[in-house]
Amino acid sequence: MKRILGIGNALVDVLTLIDDDRILEKFSLPKGSMTLVDSAKSELVKQETRNFKSSFLSGGSAANTIHGLARLGVETGFIGAVGKDATGDIFEREMQEAGVRTMLFRRDSPTGTAVALISRDSERTFATHLGAAVDLNANDLLPEMFEGYDILYIEGYLIYDLDLVETACSMAREAGMKVALDLASYNVVEANLQGFKKITEQYADILFANADEAKAYTGLEPDEALDLFSEMAEIVVIKTGAEGSWIRRGEEKLKVEALPVVCIDTTGAGDLYASGFLYGYAHGFDLEKCGIAGSLLAGKIIEIVGARLDREAFTKIRRQLSEL
Repeated sequence: MKRILGIGNALVDVLTLIDDDRILEKFSLPKGSMTLVDSAKSELVKQETRNFKSSFLSGGSAANTIHGLARLGVETGFIGAVGKDATGDIFEREMQEAGVRTMLFRRDSPTGTAVALISRDSERTFATHLGAAVDLNANDLLPEMFEGYDILYIEGYLIYDLDLVETACSMAREAGMKVALDLASYNVVEANLQGFKKITEQYADILFANADEAKAYTGLEPDEALDLFSEMAEIVVIKTGAEGSWIRRGEEKLKVEALPVVCIDTTGAGDLYASGFLYGYAHGFDLEKCGIAGSLLAGKIIEIVGARLDREAFTKIRRQLSEL
């Protein structure tokens, strides 16, 4: 079975159910996007939503994916940065309890937080203060961190530090690893298109995107974007929400339907889809079964608030995956 290393922003999610979208307009947060904010704006958003129901969970896109893979029994590692604070302790403990080998750098900045504002239609909008997460840099990475792993999974949110992303991808290549990249968020793609093009064209073996991210990159609808991306990456996955996902490898092209579920919160849907897909890939599944595994995990996570399923849920999922 293949071993998977993740690198990304180590964050704690503040999951907040909002009753209407006026709060998004007030703070200029495009619905369904991830917007980086400074510490002052982060605190204002938290204060403005203090009367709404909230919960706190360790998060971060790549961390969610790696956490899910570890819960499924895959050997995993995670590289990130947190603060020298109790919040950082919580993040590290939750990852280690899942079975993840953590390579966390402790910084003087506070651990980053992502305020996830969940609208009535289940769409989530992030106001993210990266805090210590942004202090991770290329100089922190050492070749030995990549030894023993087969796949590097990297979140597109790191693209703001292109040197970090390039260094990670280069070290992964030198270690003989495949590189899997998720495009993160449509507004991140729009703001960093040239950086994404450089990474996808030079390094990406497996590329994950949703329909909005694919359109921001290519200007095309999912089926056409799939064809264009396939010229860059060995395997391309474009997620289309309730309509399922498109997958292509070479001339092999297929669509996998989404599972019929009641959507409560879309937070983590893409992250857990990647967990399921990469679980299948690590076990040598064919593309269709990889997509089914991705759809299974994505369907389970959107039935709850937040991006982390509990141990009991993963026990049931592992039984279902064994049937594939």
